[in-house]
Amino acid sequence: MSRDLDWVILRPSVVVGPAAYGGSAFLRGMAALPVFPAPPGAGDIQVVQIEDVVATVLFMLRPDAPGRIAIDLAGPDRLAMSTVVACYRRWLGWRPAKRLSLPPLLASVGYRLGDFAGWLGWRPPVRSVAGREILRGAVGDPSAWVMTTGITPRTLEASLRDRPASVQERWFAQLYFLKPTIFGVLSIFWLGTGIISLTVGWRTGVGMMQEGGAGALSAPSVVAGALADIAVGVGIAVRRYTRPALWGGIAISLFYAAAGTAILPRLWADPLGPMWKIWPILVLLFVALAILDDR
Repeated sequence: MSRDLDWVILRPSVVVGPAAYGGSAFLRGMAALPVFPAPPGAGDIQVVQIEDVVATVLFMLRPDAPGRIAIDLAGPDRLAMSTVVACYRRWLGWRPAKRLSLPPLLASVGYRLGDFAGWLGWRPPVRSVAGREILRGAVGDPSAWVMTTGITPRTLEASLRDRPASVQERWFAQLYFLKPTIFGVLSIFWLGTGIISLTVGWRTGVGMMQEGGAGALSAPSVVAGALADIAVGVGIAVRRYTRPALWGGIAISLFYAAAGTAILPRLWADPLGPMWKIWPILVLLFVALAILDDR
């Protein structure tokens, strides 16, 4: 602003639209929960529609557009976060959710988990910085915006009313918090099986290999399998390696099924079902691949 430039500054609040990503996706995910975990001390927000933001950018690119101005792009309604989430929940066709006030300590733990996920390369919308933004809120005065551009920002209710929710929207909302759960469970599962094979399950694993006729290769086979499991678990957790790790998990699962059938076919009749449990794990790996992309 201090430079001799023809600058324009647009300050959008929480931007929402048909395509959900970041904060807007988080609001839809919250709307799918049967209990709304209200963040402590959450400030009000004035959600703004992506169409209105785009129209403003196009207006400001015109040769006759004013310069050296700063404008708040904020929606017409000042709403509590719980109200915004309830609005999305009505749009998705569900009954109102019960409200649960999150203790500050639990909310802080959630933000720290988001920080850890970000360190692993993921893009969670809720981290420590987002927690401070939630407390601050996102409000502004849209009067200068309307006066300068002639654009009247649309309300959240009106925008949602004009595009009824589809089954795909409901699927996305319900999968939103299941997605990190799926990747977390898969990572812990593969890490856990590898660690158990190298520690408390060592004798059992070696004994089964010897029973199957592996002989001197029994111990090395258990070590190799355990290290492969651990590699898959770490790979799933680190975002840049998640896709190849998921395919690696699929390949290893199929190998375990084939090797187990050839070496110890009696495992198919084991009451704990170690061979049968391979197949739901395979399905979950394919589900993880299907929902891996964020946008």
